[in-house]
This record gives sequence, structure tokens and C-alpha cells, in this order.
Amino acid sequence: MAMRQFKAESKKLLDLMINSIYTNREIFLRELISNASDACDKLYFKSLTDTSLGVKKEELAIHLTADRENRTLTVSDNGIGMTKEELEKNLGTIARSGSLDFKTENPSDNIDIIGQFGVGFYSAFMVAKQVTVISRAAGADEAWQWSSRGVEGYTLSPAERDTCGTEVLLVLKDDTDTEKYGEYLDEYTLSDLVKKYSDYIHYPITMYREKSRQKPKPEDAGDDYKPEYESYTELETLNSMVPIWKRPKSEVKDEDYNEYYKSKFMDYTDPLRVITSRTEGTATYTALLFVPGRTPYDYYTKEYEKGLALYASGVMIMEKCADLLPDYFSFIKGVVDSEDVSLNISRETLQKDNQVKLMRESLERKIKNELRAMLKNDREKYETFWKAFGRQLKFGVYGDYGMHKDLLAELLMFYSDKEGKLVTLDEYIEKMPEGQKAIYFAAGDEVERLAKLPNAELVRSKGYDLLLCSEDVDEFCLQMMRDYKDKEFKNINGGDLGLETEEEKKAAEAADTENRELFEAVKTALSGKVKEVRANPTLQAHPVSLSSEGGLSMEMEKVLRKMPTGENVESTKILELNPGHAVFEALKAAHAAGDADKVARYAELLYDQALLIAGLPLEDPVAYAQLVCGLMG
Repeated sequence: MAMRQFKAESKKLLDLMINSIYTNREIFLRELISNASDACDKLYFKSLTDTSLGVKKEELAIHLTADRENRTLTVSDNGIGMTKEELEKNLGTIARSGSLDFKTENPSDNIDIIGQFGVGFYSAFMVAKQVTVISRAAGADEAWQWSSRGVEGYTLSPAERDTCGTEVLLVLKDDTDTEKYGEYLDEYTLSDLVKKYSDYIHYPITMYREKSRQKPKPEDAGDDYKPEYESYTELETLNSMVPIWKRPKSEVKDEDYNEYYKSKFMDYTDPLRVITSRTEGTATYTALLFVPGRTPYDYYTKEYEKGLALYASGVMIMEKCADLLPDYFSFIKGVVDSEDVSLNISRETLQKDNQVKLMRESLERKIKNELRAMLKNDREKYETFWKAFGRQLKFGVYGDYGMHKDLLAELLMFYSDKEGKLVTLDEYIEKMPEGQKAIYFAAGDEVERLAKLPNAELVRSKGYDLLLCSEDVDEFCLQMMRDYKDKEFKNINGGDLGLETEEEKKAAEAADTENRELFEAVKTALSGKVKEVRANPTLQAHPVSLSSEGGLSMEMEKVLRKMPTGENVESTKILELNPGHAVFEALKAAHAAGDADKVARYAELLYDQALLIAGLPLEDPVAYAQLVCGLMG
């Protein structure tokens, strides 16, 4: 039998496809099953206008046969089959797609063809040293066999087959130390691969499976009879055929969604919310999404992979398609099934086309609306969600130079000093007293410490609420937003809060003028640690406080210093002294007495106390302890 040669470019493509295009060898089964599904679709579609074919859709099926002894795996179908010419045309020329031709020649919404690129079939050569195709076209009297061992070419010869359809027989490669091709003959492996990639193909995918059962107990068996077991084979359908996301929502119970989520995404807790979406038009897809009930252990690590499972007409194309989710919604799990996605020839990677962008934007709006509905209608669940993933939404506000702040702002929550619980920004504004012009916040490590900051008492004394922000991303998030509904965000340690009365302003100016030399002496003693020393009569019971000037706050300095490139990051600090406090009188007396050494020691002590109050580390804790002991002695 004469060997027929692939065209030169086809040889190169075949070699490239086997070694480069597909990154995951197990998808060969998905490709062959998809081709078989297409063949069944074509026959059923043709039967709608050609009643002589006598096709019943419920009789169309795909069958797998694994032969361990001969190391062969067969994928067969009773679909439309191929003539000799079609075998040579479709299989002899790589990247020639009969499915695409069929869809082009028969434009209709009733036919759903998966394979449109003509190379999926050749993925079989990743695991097989020989591939044989026996096919008989619907309406034809004869069958033909196509056989190939790879790039050297193929043969075509007459064959025997009783009915129309196609069977693809793979002779698997020999096992090596690193590659165990024999695993594709294991019925559990085959079943798992069908479940993973082809569970929602709408024809039954069957396979005989070996099972065990107890033999009937003999009538004359005594009391000491031990049960005996026997093996038998049973034809089993491996796929569910109807995906849960395509069933009417009225027919699916909450428990069904919960169990699907837990089994599909390997979680032991129910999702907080189930999101279903069916969209037609510019972005046609069906989506089933879940908001998890807890934070995955690796969520805030670089190992975490975001993405939705992407199906094209019921066939899984990508297990995690990252392009369908923005980073700030990366916690969402789920599946998207679309008939319109454009795929590259490997079906493993989405092209960066407009369709993907439209789907992503549509999903983004849907997720935002569902989270907003949960916030409004199920506060307890939303707070559970917020504790698990609120940090990610704050990163979303800060990322991309604040591009998404308007989308995410109303979903944010912070701890309210006045309410003693989490509140949204809208709730904060709703309860603002008349005349309050800003949203005040304190940023640091612990809510309890933030509530005790000197300026917290000032804000509280005005009857204003204070957001206590204890996560490292909080201040970056709020600074990027700048304001919300025309209310500016103000850090209580960020300089002038605009809360002083006219009397307090005049008292501060008078104290600054009167103590100018003292403040210069303190500044000199601190050797450049502060930009300025000034009076602040609003400190009430506190003797000292630190504030910052400019865009970089002290809390931001602390966060940035933890980063590999943050060693030299430093905020511009202002030391504020309470002129009405007894400690200030002692400092003032030392300066009046000309005791420069005592002034310097007091200055260091007050500066270190201000650092501690602000939650910043002391530069030299030992020196601070010695200073306190020296003053006590």
C-alpha cells in the first residue's frame, strides 16, 4: 500500500503541533471527543432535511474502548462519517477543518460545531505512535481507513464498517521513565478526563467499566458462609450531558449549586452567593459564578491563580481563564460557557479580541451588582465576605492609578469609632452632623490604639465619627480616592484638620511666637528628625503628638519600609507640643534656665513618646530606656 505524503508545510505544522502547540497532553481525549460530538451534530442536522437517514437523536453516542493487552484506545461515534475524499481532504491536509466548512455551508443557529481549526485531531500523536481512522459516510456503501505514524505520511485503504460513523484507534506510545502513556488505558483516568473536559457534551460518552458484586447466597449455605464476589462489566455513561448552568434556575435547588461548587472548586464551605447570568447580543454567554465563603489559604500569595473555567459549547477550553476577571474580583469562582469565543488553533489560549473584553465587562458589572445587592439585603453575609476579601477590593481601588475607584467605592467598609462596627462610606456620610466637611480617618495597626490617638479626641469632641483603618492598604486606598461624594478624606495625623476654633488658632500662633527660640532648640536637638516644632493647643490631655506633611504619611512610611526597596523612604514629620501641659512647662523652664543638655534630653524623650503614640518603632529603645531612668534618678 503506497504511503501518501503530507505536504511540506503540513509536516512542519504537525511537528510543531505535537511538540509545541499543546502544553497539556491529556487534552487529546477532549479533542477526539469534540470531533465525535461534531460528527453526531452534523448527522442530526442533515437528518432534519433528509428523512431517509432515519436518525434519532437519542441514539447518537460516543464510545470509548481501552485495550490494555494491545495498548490501544478507541474513540468511536455513530455520526455522519467521512468518505474517502473527505478523509484525504480533512486528515491529509493539516489545519483543514471539515467542521468549519460544514458550518460555513450550513449557516444556522441550530447547529453547534465545536472544532473549527482542523488540528485538534492531530493532538492524538502526542500520546500515540500510530493513529488509524475507520469511517463510513452517511448514505455511503463503503468504509475507508486512514492510518498514519506521524510526519512520514499516511495510507488510505478500503475497510469494513456496518454503519455510518467513525472510530479513531490509537496505539499508545511506549512508557518511559518520565512519560506513562499507559495511564490513558486506565478506566478511572479516562472517566476523570471525560468529567474534567467533556462532561457537558450533549451526547452520551459511554465505556464498559469493570465492577464487582456479591454472588447470590447458595440455598444450602451454612451459618459460616462467607460472601463471595465476582467481577462483571457494565456499560456506563461517563458524562452528565446537561450542565447545571444551562438548567432553568427554577429547577435547581440551592443545595445543588452548593454541592456543585464544593466538588468543582474543592471547598468544604458553601458559597456566600450564587450568581447566574445568561446574556445574548454583543457578548453571548451563560455564566455560573460563586462568591466563596472563606479566603483560600493561598489567596494573598503569588501562587494563587485567578480565573473562570471557560467552556465553548459545553467543552472545557481553559480551566482558569484569567482574562475574564479583573484582579479585584479574582476571588470569584465559576464557569462561563460561550459559543462565540475566538480561540487560537490550540484551543488553550484566548485571543485578545473584542469578544473577550465584552464578556469581561459584562461579568464585572454583574459581580458588582450582586455584591451591592448582598450588602443591601444580607448585611451579615456581606460582612463575612468583606472580612475574607475586602482587602482585595481596597487593592483594586489603589491599583491602576485609581482607575476603578468609582466602581468599587460603594462596596468599601471601614471600622467606625462612633458606631463600633463596620460601616460603608455612604453610611458614614448619612450620619455626618451638619457642617462636617470631611471624612476623618486614622491609619495604623490596631483599632484600639487608633482610637486613643491625640487627634482622635479632637475629632470626637466635635461630634464627628472617625474611620479606624487598621490594614496596611487602607491609607493608600483612601489617598488614591482623595474624596467620596465631594467629602475629602483627612488623615488625623496628616497636619491641619481645620477643626480648631478661632480662639485655638490665635492661642497656637501666640504660643509659636512666644516660644520660637525654644522650638528651634528642640528642633536642633533632634538633629533633623523633624522638619518643624510647633504648638498645638487642641491636644487636650496629651503632651505631644507627631503629624506629617506632604503626600507621604507616617503610616505609609512604615508600610513602605517593609518592602525590599523601601529602606530610604521617610515622611516629613512635625513635632507638636501642647502649651497647656505640665510637661511643656518643665521644658520651658529648662530652656529659661539655660540648661541646653536638659532641653536636649527632654526633646529626645518627647520625640520618642510621640513615635510610640503614633505606633512607629523607636530608633534606639535602649537609649530611650536609659533616658527615662536618668530623668527619674
